[in-house]
Amino acid sequence: HKPTYETMRKSLEAMKAHCLNNGVTDISMPRIGCGLDGLDWNKVSAILGEVFEDTDIKITVYTL
Repeated sequence: HKPTYETMRKSLEAMKAHCLNNGVTDISMPRIGCGLDGLDWNKVSAILGEVFEDTDIKITVYTL
């Protein structure tokens, strides 16, 4: 199944919890959900920022 913005947010919340519980301070990722899955990067980026805004976790997004 393709992700929705709601399931993307839930996945990012789970990733945040994992990072905080395991001392992860840096994440590198592509523009998740925006290729074949068809989500809009501007919306995904906003969700990503909202989820991680209250942390010191550094996120690097790569564009291929």
